[in-house]
Amino acid sequence: MTESILYTSIPRSAQPSKPIKWVLWLVWKMAIATLLLMAIGVATRVMNAGLACPDWPLCYGQVVPTKQMNLQVFLEWFHRLDASFIGLSAIALTGLSWWKKSALPRWLPWASTFALGLIVFQGILGGLTVTQLLRFDIVTAHLGTALLFFATLVFIGSKISPYQGTATVGNLKGMSIIASILVYVQCILGGLVASQWAAHQCLAGGQLCFVMNSHIIGIFPPTIATLSVIIFSWRTPALAVKLRNLAKIISLLLVSQILLGVATFYLHLQVEPLTIAHHTIGAALFGSLVSFSVFASRDSEVSYQ
Repeated sequence: MTESILYTSIPRSAQPSKPIKWVLWLVWKMAIATLLLMAIGVATRVMNAGLACPDWPLCYGQVVPTKQMNLQVFLEWFHRLDASFIGLSAIALTGLSWWKKSALPRWLPWASTFALGLIVFQGILGGLTVTQLLRFDIVTAHLGTALLFFATLVFIGSKISPYQGTATVGNLKGMSIIASILVYVQCILGGLVASQWAAHQCLAGGQLCFVMNSHIIGIFPPTIATLSVIIFSWRTPALAVKLRNLAKIISLLLVSQILLGVATFYLHLQVEPLTIAHHTIGAALFGSLVSFSVFASRDSEVSYQ
């Protein structure tokens, strides 16, 4: 059966062409930089450095504010520096995808353009975050867009990476997609808690407890869905090695995330590295589930080849 444009990918038995190798190298470097960017963004928030640079896009009217530099200014400045690197890389990815489109899957230039659109929108939200004095809805939208951009990069990288399927994935494709969506929603709920300082306000004065409790109760659906992916992966015979390895990574990330969440809550969010790790591991778990979903989709296509 002929594959649709959306699911066109490189032949599984062939070695990737040079353009695909270039795209793979660039897109995975961008994905790592984006995960780092989100971690720095969390560090900026928990260290009260969100307005350390009072203007935008410069910082104190300078590219490098050497005279004003301290830990808080450095966090906000480095956050913008990393974002600028990712923005330039997104332009390069889009240009490369259209320049070499004849040697690439037909969907890839459009996916790259979509990623570029997300990073432009993300830059606008970043500016509004400063000019609107960390308004919680803008801060949360900033996080949500970052996660979508991260997922787009993971999708592209997973879709064109060499892969040998075994056609044994069964229902894991749908399960992993559901788990990805639920983890994304839980990350957004966590962003709402963070952007409104809901946990601090609830524990200190009983305010915004509904926001905090929504995040706590929201743990269960994505945890159950992710556990289902892990258990069914273990129980599926002859599952592709890449999927089995991803299931192991997802298991480790899920356990780490739960332990970090419990520790963060019982320590009343007073240990900043725990809060940073909790948000970062959550993003990594989301990305791993997205990657699993893409490879599972490719595996389900094997029987149609």
